[in-house]
Amino acid sequence: MYSISQVAEKLNIKPHTLRYYEQEGILESNRNHAGVRNYTEQQVKWLRFVLKLRETHMPVSSIQEYVKLMQEGEHTANERLQLLEDHRASIQQQIRELQDTEQMLEKKVSTYKDMIGNEVHPSISSYIK
Repeated sequence: MYSISQVAEKLNIKPHTLRYYEQEGILESNRNHAGVRNYTEQQVKWLRFVLKLRETHMPVSSIQEYVKLMQEGEHTANERLQLLEDHRASIQQQIRELQDTEQMLEKKVSTYKDMIGNEVHPSISSYIK
């Protein structure tokens, strides 16, 4: 079992993030007799998955839908699969857009490098002549 601060440190997030996901019904915690949150290794693995979904811009509402479908049982497997396939398609689109942006930036960087490389500093121009 991990405390909220241990999980936060382990995943490099703030304890508030854990409380938020719990409040939104995305994450469950166990509570000890004093009401202090504790998390199992399985809950930490789930949270890692959730964080990856968020990193790739899956809306919280979609993650909530995924959780709801998981809780409903195995008969929702096709819907969960569709939700994940849709998100994967979104990620692939993000990758294409990032690659396009990277190409544009590469051209701009190259232009600046050429421009700077072609400039001759006044103090050394007399040595070049």
